[in-house]
Amino acid sequence: MVLAVLPALIPDIRRIYEVYFSAFNHDDMGQIILKILFPGPIDDEFKKAHATGTLQWWHNCDYQYTVKCVDTETAEIVGMGLGDILLRPRTPEERRNHGALWLEGEQRERAEKILNPLWEMREKLFGGQPHIYCHVIAVDPKYQGRKAGAAFCEWALDLGNKTNLPVYFESSPSTVNLYTKMGFELLPETIVHKTEVLGTDTDIEVPLMVKMPSAAGSMSFDEWRSSGYPSFEKRREVYHVDGCGGQTKQHTVTTEVLAISEPAL
Repeated sequence: MVLAVLPALIPDIRRIYEVYFSAFNHDDMGQIILKILFPGPIDDEFKKAHATGTLQWWHNCDYQYTVKCVDTETAEIVGMGLGDILLRPRTPEERRNHGALWLEGEQRERAEKILNPLWEMREKLFGGQPHIYCHVIAVDPKYQGRKAGAAFCEWALDLGNKTNLPVYFESSPSTVNLYTKMGFELLPETIVHKTEVLGTDTDIEVPLMVKMPSAAGSMSFDEWRSSGYPSFEKRREVYHVDGCGGQTKQHTVTTEVLAISEPAL
């Protein structure tokens, strides 16, 4: 099976969210979160309304992208991904937390106990800095174990390298090892969802993952953050030539990162 990551299209909305709901229902943590964010029955009526709301969101949002993973032999959608590609600094108003607007009362309050800490952590780590934030990677349970998750990661990392932006997301406990193998850093910061919110026997810790772009060289996320979020503009090749009388004896190339520090407020 050869996989390709492509932009999701309007006719794909129902199918990609069938994948989303199915994938979350087959993961322990995902199932808990799904019931909190969408506490009612996820039936055909709900899915139709959800698709209508998604289409309206697509018409108005200028930074969030939905992609699909396709089996190129059958054109079947086997996975979906959702991410914010933040190419420019964002103001406090642009990144304001709107909460769980689709819920009311106690249901909204409970959902925001899950969502608000995620927003607060992104604000702490990035503020208004440009970066790529992966909300969701979901793979149809029938196709799990066939590298669709890795295909999404490779797509996101390639985009991060091309844009010189770090890729950030909140992992699930069941997938953290996959992302570590792909070069993501596990951040020391943590988010803990409390048992009284989740309805579980124990608290659940959310692993936070970052992959710096290749232009950062060996710089870690913490080093980048503590140095004022320098933007990596380009690479410069520096040629070292040892010669005598115009005759070259040795020729090596060193790549240096040119960073311009312009932190967003």
